[in-house]
Amino acid sequence: MDDTLSRLLDAEMRAEALASQAEAEQERIIQQALADTRADNDRFTARIPELHRSFIAKAEERAEQTVAELRRRYDERHIQLRNQAEQREEDALEAAFQILIGPER
Repeated sequence: MDDTLSRLLDAEMRAEALASQAEAEQERIIQQALADTRADNDRFTARIPELHRSFIAKAEERAEQTVAELRRRYDERHIQLRNQAEQREEDALEAAFQILIGPER
């Protein structure tokens, strides 16, 4: 009976030691996870200005592309209107000339 009791006490002590080790390992893992999270947060916070600059650069690039496209469209429309004006001018001169020579006929 003493031998059985002794083995039970040894088993209980080993179980308590394992439980203590498991709790210590759990706490170490939790602390490591917290440290990793803080480090990730610090890295992200440090990158905010870079992310902001990148966003601004992309927005400026899109704005420049939009302005270039609007200028191209403006130039095309300007040429189209100039051509129409020249055509109308030719038509008007021809009509005026016909009016001038028409009554004499």
